[in-house]
Amino acid sequence: MKKYTITAVLGDGIGPEVIGSAIECINAVSKKNNISITWEKKIAGEEAITEYNSVLPIETLNSIKKNKVALKGPITTPLGNGFRSVNVELRKKLGLFANIRPAKNIQGVQSKFSNVDLIVIRENTEDLYGGIEFRENSISSRRLIQFAEHESKINIQRGSAIALKTISNTATKRIAEFAFSYAQKKQRKKITIIHKSNILKYTDGLFVRESEKVAKNFTSILCDNMVVDNACSKLVTKPELFDIILCPNLYGDILSDLCSGLVGGLGLSPSANIGNTISIFEPVHGSAPKHAGMNDVNPSAAILSGVMLLNHLGENAAAKSLEDAVFSVLKDKKCVTYDIDPKNPASTSDMTMAIIKKIKK
Repeated sequence: MKKYTITAVLGDGIGPEVIGSAIECINAVSKKNNISITWEKKIAGEEAITEYNSVLPIETLNSIKKNKVALKGPITTPLGNGFRSVNVELRKKLGLFANIRPAKNIQGVQSKFSNVDLIVIRENTEDLYGGIEFRENSISSRRLIQFAEHESKINIQRGSAIALKTISNTATKRIAEFAFSYAQKKQRKKITIIHKSNILKYTDGLFVRESEKVAKNFTSILCDNMVVDNACSKLVTKPELFDIILCPNLYGDILSDLCSGLVGGLGLSPSANIGNTISIFEPVHGSAPKHAGMNDVNPSAAILSGVMLLNHLGENAAAKSLEDAVFSVLKDKKCVTYDIDPKNPASTSDMTMAIIKKIKK
């Protein structure tokens, strides 16, 4: 029997419910495949502030570092003020430089398109998500404005807040090599590099240039590039044009949510955050605090994140069995949540049990 210890970060809002569902399903498929998983349950976000006076307790970080693999629920990030994103902080502290978000049509799920099967691969550590900001009217922002005006000969409005966008050749080469290697492993045919280098000639220009250098080492994979606004237009009219999309951080966040909308919504969208030695798997959707405790949200994104986790561990048979069970329940539409069948919705727990029954057959 193969044995694993995995960190489970339950998250805020609906996080404990959907991660609880995912753990139940993973346990069921593991038992059937002679796998033993011990879960170390840890907290982060709002709950952690009360208990540890920190949104990201060292106990949680240490557990993930020790186990190398984590399943994580959504964590609330305050808008405009308050603490910075725990998700961004985790990725930076643990070196999780690659974000993978697949978007694929699922039979039984209503969608405007029937031919979507793409993957967004997003650089996770740089760009505007680096968190280098300066408040309006601060000494630092005034100094930066003076420096930028002197260097660029462009006037900047006084009282501006400042954010710095950083794109390095090192991080770009790393994510590009990851993306092309991933494409090769998954037998994907094309990578489209997303950018705005017609305007951001140095930062996004560097991202395109370094990515295209890497592409030359993978001649079996087609490579093109597309301006981000054009990509948005094409995605909502001809998504079949795309296979793997390679993005800097901000564009990747936006486009991956757009792609989720093409195939039925965020409730069906899993993701992985991959580093050299550590990986975290989590649903793309947010914490939805208004639904917390209502037992009505779709657990599919969290469970499909579990599928990605099992594949990462090399437990491909268990992953396939779990994915098939989720897809079968969605196809049957007999026990699915309100986002899939608003006329006859099932609860989160009932949908979870329906998936477990499929696993046990």
